[in-house]
Amino acid sequence: MDHRVSTAAAPAADAPESVREGTAAGALALRRIVLSTGGVGYFEHEARVRGDAELRLEVRLDQVDDVLKSIVVYDDRGAAGSVTLPGREPLRDLFRELPFDEGALESEAALLNALRGAEVRTSGPGGVVAGRIVAVTAAEAALPGGGSERRHRLALMSDGALKQVVLEELAGVELAEARLEEQVGAALRGLSRQRERNRRELVVHTASAAGEDERVVRVAYVVEVPLWKTTYRLTLPEAPHGKTGALAGWAVVENQSGSDWRDVDFTLVSGNPVTFRQALYELYYVPRPEVPVDVADRVLPRLDEGASGLTARTARRVHLAEARDAAPVASAPASFAAGAFAAGAPEAEESTTQVVFHFPAPISLASGHTALLPIVGREIPAERLWLYQPETSARSPLAAVRLRNDGGESLPPGAITVYERSERGEVAHAGDARLAPLPPGESRIVSFAVDRKVRIDREERSEEALSRARIEGGVLEIVRTARRVTVYTIAGAAREPRVVLIEHPRLDGWELAAPREGVETTSDRYRIRREVAAGETARLEVALERPVSHTIALADLSAEQIGVYLSSREIPEALRAAFARLAELRAAAQDRQRALAGLESTLADLRGEQERVRENLKVVPAGSALATRYLEALSAQEDRIAATSAKLPAAREAVAAAERALADYVRGLSLAP
Repeated sequence: MDHRVSTAAAPAADAPESVREGTAAGALALRRIVLSTGGVGYFEHEARVRGDAELRLEVRLDQVDDVLKSIVVYDDRGAAGSVTLPGREPLRDLFRELPFDEGALESEAALLNALRGAEVRTSGPGGVVAGRIVAVTAAEAALPGGGSERRHRLALMSDGALKQVVLEELAGVELAEARLEEQVGAALRGLSRQRERNRRELVVHTASAAGEDERVVRVAYVVEVPLWKTTYRLTLPEAPHGKTGALAGWAVVENQSGSDWRDVDFTLVSGNPVTFRQALYELYYVPRPEVPVDVADRVLPRLDEGASGLTARTARRVHLAEARDAAPVASAPASFAAGAFAAGAPEAEESTTQVVFHFPAPISLASGHTALLPIVGREIPAERLWLYQPETSARSPLAAVRLRNDGGESLPPGAITVYERSERGEVAHAGDARLAPLPPGESRIVSFAVDRKVRIDREERSEEALSRARIEGGVLEIVRTARRVTVYTIAGAAREPRVVLIEHPRLDGWELAAPREGVETTSDRYRIRREVAAGETARLEVALERPVSHTIALADLSAEQIGVYLSSREIPEALRAAFARLAELRAAAQDRQRALAGLESTLADLRGEQERVRENLKVVPAGSALATRYLEALSAQEDRIAATSAKLPAAREAVAAAERALADYVRGLSLAP
């Protein structure tokens, strides 16, 4: 990486001519750059002008869309006019008004065939021949030594006669019509412009509003640039009980603009602005439906009575130079942890959505080069921790440090190279880490190495227990508590103490039941703090709980289900007594139901037997002994049916009474937890 960064205010002697000319009156020179982590850069050019002026500015073709979207002209004492640039002019538009297409320019023969009927003058071995083009045809011509070659014959209508000339033998073909000559020239010029694909020149027109005094005009725009990155160096004391660390932050900046930056006012912005691209330099046509010509009916459109108007909004002019001059200048620290700033410390300022680093001295950076610019340098609160992330390292914690931003500005995200400094002053590389955006007053944990001196084991088990039971309105609600327990066994380092943070997953619907202290939460983790002395083996139990609720209608419980609840050792005595009484009433109701069912079954059997006897009686001779026997059986069965039927009302009433007693008990039962 080439670090060609200069902060001197005077132009260098070997500065390119384009840079030195940028300071001349009436010429735009790059004066200010603001690079954003949104992947865009604000470029502000400045010129001193008198009266009306045209300022010219070259931009890359791939930046034209962004320039058209964002260009702004600041003219404090004048009036900004238009901004013009050559159009993209697609080939289809270039040839739209011409009597030939792009293919006609591929060869002389193709062009002359496309210009059939045009008047031309040819000069060659036979002298000058003038006439109108009929056609150009290709033919194979024999060569004296054998073989052949392709030649083209141009047929012309001249003075009423058809004449032919060989195109390859002519010295020239001249178009006689000036208009046609201009059209061919325009096509050729358009093709030449199409090859100029890399640059476009913008012309900014400004008008004098107050006399002829010299004034400053600024032209600015926002275009896509390489993302600037942040890298940090964090130096920690080797002893784990240290409270601070030396933090140095650097910005990696690339100049890929195609031109040198010379003595520009330079600012870096860290934030997440909304940025997008829009192809404003392309030509778009709205497709329209084709409507046939109406030659029959005539219609009279309804009279338009008008529509509500839109109120025009007048844009307020922003005086960027005044705002910049009025901005407060923060005092910069004299040095950084990694050494003094040769370029001067940037002035950091926190805005609503981003942090701004403004460099007090001008910056110079050649095109295609990279610079490493210091932006942060101070002592920062740093607590040594050992972070256990099972998905990262299953058996060992990560050596980490909790950084707290006690400054007034956010720290941008970036990579951190971590060093450890011994008591003798020796520095060693400890590892690399990543820092997320760190606003003022907040803290972040960054991990940089695996600590093999500490071993962590895990054991998991699941439990479930009755936590609450209640009865209300004939409904039993039982709430059981599901419990997930993880036991962490931490075998500490033999010679040094550790402060271990266990990251335990958070689960939807589950709450942390234990431990209650030393716990912090992230979006999807619990972080549980456990101090482990040197040589100690510590045990940490983490429990998550979730209630599981069941509701049951008591009237629907069978005797077997009631028996299951009675056999449980978890239910409280009040609920056990209620179930015992419920079991008695359910048993009584079932006994009455069985007695009724027995009577109904007996009655059904008697009636079935009676029907069988009647069928047999139909086929035996009347007055026979068997007939007499059947009649006696029918009489006895009728007596038994009558006796059984007489018992049914009482049995049914007994069932209803038992069921009423059960329902009344259930309805009146209330048991609070």
